[in-house]
This record gives sequence, C-alpha cells and structure tokens, in this order.
Amino acid sequence: MSESDQGLVLAGRTFRSRLVVGTGKYPDFDVMRRAHEASGTEMVTVAVRRVDLDARGPQNLLDHIPEHLFLLPNTAACFSADEAVRTARLGREAGLSHWVKLEVIGDEKTLFPDTEGLLEATRILVKEGFVVLPYTNDDVVVARKLEDAGAAAVMPLGAPIGSGLGIQNRVNLQLVREAVSVPMIVDAGVGTASDAALAMELGADGVLMNTAIALAQDPVLMASAMKQAVQAGREAFLAGRIPRRLYASASSPLEGVVGR
Repeated sequence: MSESDQGLVLAGRTFRSRLVVGTGKYPDFDVMRRAHEASGTEMVTVAVRRVDLDARGPQNLLDHIPEHLFLLPNTAACFSADEAVRTARLGREAGLSHWVKLEVIGDEKTLFPDTEGLLEATRILVKEGFVVLPYTNDDVVVARKLEDAGAAAVMPLGAPIGSGLGIQNRVNLQLVREAVSVPMIVDAGVGTASDAALAMELGADGVLMNTAIALAQDPVLMASAMKQAVQAGREAFLAGRIPRRLYASASSPLEGVVGR
C-alpha cells in the first residue's frame, strides 16, 4: 500500500489490503491457504450455508483459515430475504461475525440479485446491528437505496458471478461510485488481473473475487497477480490518468526544436 493510500475503511475498521478473497472451489485446503497468503488479503468470505458450524477437524473449512484473517460470512444460495436474514443470524449466533456479505439471489441461471429482497433484508439486518455489505446490480438507484438503508458498502457486480467476463459496464460502475458516499467494492465477474486493475482504476474501493483465483491453473500465482493488480489499479486511480485524445500528442514536443 502506498503512503498516500490509507487503506479500505469499512464500518470504522481499516484493512490495508483492498482485495477480498473467497474460500470456495479450490482444489484443496492447502492450495486455498497458500493462495490467501499470496493474495495479501486480510478478509475472506465464507458461505454460512456451506459450512458445518459444529464440526471441527481437517475436513472443516474454518480450521484452514488463519486466525489473523477477518471472516466475512455470506448468505450465498439464499433466494429470499427471509432465507438471507435467517442465514445471517445463524452465522452470528455461531460466532462467525455480525458482519455479513448479503446475497439475495433472484435468478438461478444468472445469479443476479433480487434487489427488492436485498433492500428488505438490508433494512432488517441493519436494525439488528449487522454490518451489511450487499451484493447488488450495477444500478445507481439501487445503490443509493442500499446506502439509505444503512449498508456499510455497496458491492455491484462487474459481470455474472463466476463468469470471468471482466468489467462489462464501466460507465455504470463509475456512476455508482459517484452516487454513494459509502465504499464501493466490485464483486463478481473478475477473470484475470487486468479486470481487477480496471475496477480499481474506475474508482472502486476494493475488489472481491473467488473463482478467478480458485479455478486458475495456478491459483497461488494468480492470487499474487491479483494482489499486484489491485495495488497498481489503486495507485493509477490516485495518480490520475491523462485525458483521452483523438489525435497524437508527441512525447517530445516539437516546440523549440532547432531548425523548425
């Protein structure tokens, strides 16, 4: 992290890394652990409904996540506000966290969020003291409503979950970033390092990814690439890119050249 970057601040907590990483789809727990280490992440997401919260031992996901990493339970595979709220409560009661990456899925094929259910669940959980980070569409209106509902951040998709398509609508993400005062974390669709860098260059405060790392041919090496891409994209955003021009602009200006 550069000296000019104070880190990702969520609900008053500062994370030096702006990369959030998932825990699913890895070949095995050892690869997952090494990928997390290579990514430099300080926060990992865990699907509450896919973890045996009572079991412990070598086959339990939670026993392979170092204690220094912040656990962010998520409500993956929930298709209604009621399901998502119950799942978030279960995660908190099991001692995972009062933070939640809130997912309310509205379509099984695209895994696009049900924004009506998402808003309902956000309002309920915020009133119950949760720190809510909702996965949403790249929709300015919905983002504003989520912020008004008390969300600690908004997490618009870059493309469908697990698709690896990369950022599909740069303009929408820029508009969302301008529309809300809470952090914006691009969640879903990243396929490779350049996608992560682009998300950060567009003004995202962070990037959350799972499949792009877990299903890479070399997950550990890809995790390292993502770490550097997020850092580079953030620094480029802070530096400020040059304006786009239709015509060339000489690197060495001709003004003052002898003989002209």
